[in-house]
Amino acid sequence: MNDLRIRTASPADAEHVLAFWKEAAEGTSISDDSEGVARLIARDPEALLLAERDGELAGTVIAGFDGWRCHLYRLAVHPEHRRRGVATALLRAAEDRFASLGGRRADAMVLDDNALGRHAWEAADYAPEPQWSRWVKHLV
Repeated sequence: MNDLRIRTASPADAEHVLAFWKEAAEGTSISDDSEGVARLIARDPEALLLAERDGELAGTVIAGFDGWRCHLYRLAVHPEHRRRGVATALLRAAEDRFASLGGRRADAMVLDDNALGRHAWEAADYAPEPQWSRWVKHLV
């Protein structure tokens, strides 16, 4: 794992990240476009974490903190880099970020049908809370 580098995304990374998500992530959302990624980076420049191995994008996670709760989104690892510590390193970096900001609990958005993703989250000691459901309203 020595060759793995974790860094924050810059505005120049937006298109590359979007292309990466199409290949490595499950599903898309309404904000998965250039404007959405640019807005994320502008609002919180340290939220979008990128894992690079040998100069290649290997994984991503969004580690958002609203001052009260710590939220994790878009944990994605390229298929060629899976099971090589990328998700673990990204989550460690995200949790370190949250701790430095005073965060006390992190939650993650995980698709119910994403068995591979559920395994990764469970391996990192995250667990579903069956008493919660996500309620959504698209604003555009």
